[in-house]
Amino acid sequence: MADLPTRLVPADTLRGFVAEIFRQAGCDGAEAESIAFHLVSANLTGHDSHGVIRVPGYVENIRLGRILVGQSVSVLSESPTHAVLDGHYGFGQTIGPQAVDIGIAKACAAGLAVVALRFAGHLGRIGDWGERAAEAGLISIHFVNVNNGPLVAPFGGIARRFATNPVCIAIPPMAGKPMLLLDMATAVVAEGKVNVAANGGKPVPEGALITAEGKLSSDPATLYGPLLPNQPRNPFKGTGAIRAFGEHKGSGLSFMCEILAGLLCGGGAAGPTEGKPDKHANGMLSIYLDPVHFGAGTLVAEAMEYAAYVKSSPPAEGVEEVLVPGEPEARNRAEREAHGVPVLLETWGALCRLAADLGVAVPG
Repeated sequence: MADLPTRLVPADTLRGFVAEIFRQAGCDGAEAESIAFHLVSANLTGHDSHGVIRVPGYVENIRLGRILVGQSVSVLSESPTHAVLDGHYGFGQTIGPQAVDIGIAKACAAGLAVVALRFAGHLGRIGDWGERAAEAGLISIHFVNVNNGPLVAPFGGIARRFATNPVCIAIPPMAGKPMLLLDMATAVVAEGKVNVAANGGKPVPEGALITAEGKLSSDPATLYGPLLPNQPRNPFKGTGAIRAFGEHKGSGLSFMCEILAGLLCGGGAAGPTEGKPDKHANGMLSIYLDPVHFGAGTLVAEAMEYAAYVKSSPPAEGVEEVLVPGEPEARNRAEREAHGVPVLLETWGALCRLAADLGVAVPG
C-alpha cells in the first residue's frame, strides 16, 4: 500500500479509535477492545482486507441484527479430545478466542483435539487463531467456511458456489524467529482484498474475478455492482464471482472446506441461500496437536532448520529471496508497529463518518 493514498496511524491510536466506535455501537469494553485488537492485528500483518476496513460493515451488521454483541460459545457436545461449539452469531473476535482456548486446553491435556465451531460471526484473519495456538506450543490446522455467503465460482463454472474458505496451519515459534504460519484463502483473492481494491487500494490480479457472462475480470464492480462513493460495498449486489485459485486444485480444496467447516461443524455450506436466515456465519474446524505427545519435542528446531534449507534455494530471476510462510506477516508487523499502520484514505474517511454518527472523537 506504500504507493497508494494512505494515512499513517499509530497502531495504539487506531486500536483505541476502533474500540471506542464499537463501544458506542453497543459492545462492552472488553469486547470492543478485542474486536479492535484483532482488526488492527490484521492490518499490522499486511492483511488489510481483514483489518479496519471491516468496521463499517461490522457496525451495520450489529444494527441489522446479523451479528450479536455479548455472546459466548455454548458446548453442544464434547469428550476429552473434541468439542462441538455454537457461537450464536457472536463477534468472531469474541467467539474465536473462546473456541481456540477450548482446543488448546484439550490438546495440552490429551495431546490432540478437534473443535467444530458453528455460527460464529466473521472470524477475521484466521492467522490470529493459528498464532494463539502456536504461542501455547501447539500445531494447529483450521478449515473455514461461510454458511450463507457464496462468492466463489468453482473451477469450470461462473456462478457462485463457495465462500472464500481460508485454510490456516501454524507451527509453534522459536525465539527470535518468525512463526511458520500458512494463512490463505482458497480463492485467488479474499473478498476483503476486492473490497480494498474497490476503495482505492491495491488492484486485484487480472483474472481474479469472472463475470456472469464468463469473462475474466479484475474490476471490483464484478463482485459489488456499481461502486458508489462513500457507500459500503455489498458483495451480494454484483452478478459476478471470485475465482478459485490454482484451477481445479483450489476449487477442490474450497469444496472440502465447505464439507469440513460447514457440514461437519453443523452450520451448513455456502449455498443455496433461499429460505436461510439473513445472516452470514463462519464455521471452523480446528485440529490441535501437541508435538511433545507425538514424541516430536525437537520439531520446532527441526522445522526452522528445514525453513533455512528451503530459503537457501537460489532465487529465480526477478525474485530477491525465497520466503517461507509467515515471513511477510512478521516483516509487515515490525514495519507497521514501528512506523504506523497505512490506512487507505477512503477507509479512513468511512471510519471518520461512522465516528461522527456515533459521537466518537476522531484522533488528531
